[in-house]
Amino acid sequence: MDLVRGSGLVPVKKKPKILHGSSSFYRYDVKFKEVVLFLVERKMGASRRNFLMELARRRGFQIESELRDCVTHIVAENNSRAEVVEWLKSKKLNDVIKYQIVDISWFTECMGAGCPIKIESRHQLMVQEDCPASFNTPVSSSCVRVSPYACQRRTPLRDINRIFTDAFDIMAENYEFWESKGPRVAYQRASAVLKSLPFPIVTMKDVEDLPHLREEMKYIIEEIIEDRKSSKVEEVRSSERYKSFKIFTSIFGVGLKTTEKWYRMGYRTLEDITSSNCLKFTSMQKHGLLYYEDIASYVTKKEADAVERLIKTIIWGFVSDAIVTVTGGFRRGKNIGHDVDILITCPQKRDEIQILHKTINSLKKMNLVLFHDIVESTFDDTKRPSRYVDSLDHFQKSFLILQLQKEEENTYIHKPNKSEAQRSWKAIRVDLVVTPYEQYAFAILGWTGSQQFERDLRRFASHEKKMMLDNHALYDKSKHLQCCELQMIVYEFLGIG
Repeated sequence: MDLVRGSGLVPVKKKPKILHGSSSFYRYDVKFKEVVLFLVERKMGASRRNFLMELARRRGFQIESELRDCVTHIVAENNSRAEVVEWLKSKKLNDVIKYQIVDISWFTECMGAGCPIKIESRHQLMVQEDCPASFNTPVSSSCVRVSPYACQRRTPLRDINRIFTDAFDIMAENYEFWESKGPRVAYQRASAVLKSLPFPIVTMKDVEDLPHLREEMKYIIEEIIEDRKSSKVEEVRSSERYKSFKIFTSIFGVGLKTTEKWYRMGYRTLEDITSSNCLKFTSMQKHGLLYYEDIASYVTKKEADAVERLIKTIIWGFVSDAIVTVTGGFRRGKNIGHDVDILITCPQKRDEIQILHKTINSLKKMNLVLFHDIVESTFDDTKRPSRYVDSLDHFQKSFLILQLQKEEENTYIHKPNKSEAQRSWKAIRVDLVVTPYEQYAFAILGWTGSQQFERDLRRFASHEKKMMLDNHALYDKSKHLQCCELQMIVYEFLGIG
C-alpha cells in the first residue's frame, strides 16, 4: 500500500510535507518535546496502533514506533501493569521506573485536549491478580473485556475459534438466504465476537459473559464442544435449499431474488443453470458463468498487488497526484480475498470526473477487460443526510472482470493473452470506486470493512453518539444534521474519546 498517498483516514486541508527518503510518514511539527510516547501493540492491534500513532503526530506529539531510550510514556490498552512490566523486562529494560506506564484513556484525553494532561489514578493500568502476567501465557475469558461493538474490539487475522465461527457463519448465511434480517445480523454479531477472542473456547464457562450470545447460539457452542459439530448447523449445511442458494449466489451478477426464482423453477445445481434453454441471462451473469471457476476461487495477495500496480500505473499516467488504495480484506492484512476493491480520489475535481472512464479505456486498449459495467455517481448533497443511513453509497464505480496474465515463474504481469486456449491467465473480479477528495476519509473507512465492523461503527455512532455515519460523511443529529468537523471522525465514530 502507498502509505504516503493513502494512509490518512482523516483528510487535511493542506497537503503536508513529506519526509525526504521516506514514504511512510508525513512531517508534523513536534509541539511537546518533553513527552515521547510509545504504544504497546498487544491487544491493540497493528492497524489501530498505526492509526493512533498518526493521530498523535497530527496533534503535535512525538511518538516512537520502537521502544527507545527517549520514550517517557508507555501507553497500553486492555493490558495489566504486570503484563507490561513483564514485557519490558523481556526486552532487557529492567529500569521500568523511568517510564510512565498509562492506560489508553490517558492518551485519548490528551488527544481531546490537544496537549499532554496530568496523569491521574484513573489513568493507571489495572492490576489483574487473577490473570496471567506473561505476554506468552494464553489469556482466558475472565481476563478479557469484550465490547458489544466490533469497532471497539481488536480482531486478529487468525481465527482461533473457527470451528464455532464457521458454524455461526453458516447459520447467518442461511438466514440471509431466507431474507430474515434479524436472525442473520444476530448470528453475524455473535460470530464477530468469537473471532475477536484471544483465547480458544474450551468450556461453556469461556462464553458466559460474552455479548450477543443467545441461548440457541450457546447450545450450538455446547454441541460443538461435546461432539465437534452441531446437529442444527449440519442440518442446514446438508439441506438442498442452502446448497443451491450458496452456488447460485456465488455467480457474478446473481442476487437473492434471481436465486429464489431459479430455485422455484426447479434448478438445483450449476449444471442445471448452464444447460437450461429457458433462462435468459444478463450480460453480467453470462460473464459470471463464463468465468465462474476463476471468480469463485480465491484472489491471492500477489494477484491483488499486481492489479494495484496496474491500476496505479495507468492512473498516475494522466493524474500524477491521484490516490489509489486497495481496500477490503487486503487492506486489513488478509492474504486471500474474493475480489480486489480499489478506491480512487484526487485533489482536483476536474481530474476526478473523467478518471474512471479513462482508466477503463486504457484497460480496454491493453485487451485486459473481460467485462465492465460503470455506475455513475448518484450522490446528491442537497438531499443528505436522510433519516436512515444505510451501508450503500452513491459513488461512481465500475464492476470489472480483468484478465491477469502470469509468467512461468508464477509472477503476474500486465499484458494481453495470446491465446485463450492456453489459459495462461486468470479472470479477476475488480471494483474501482471513485470518491470526491473531501469524502475520501469516510469512503476508505467504509470500503475497508469488515462488514460487521462497519455495521457496528454506524450503530455506535447512532446509539452512543447520536450521530449518523455513511461512506460520504458524518452527521451530528443534535445540530440538526449538519456535517461535523473532520476531527469528529476520531472522537465520535471510532469511539476513542
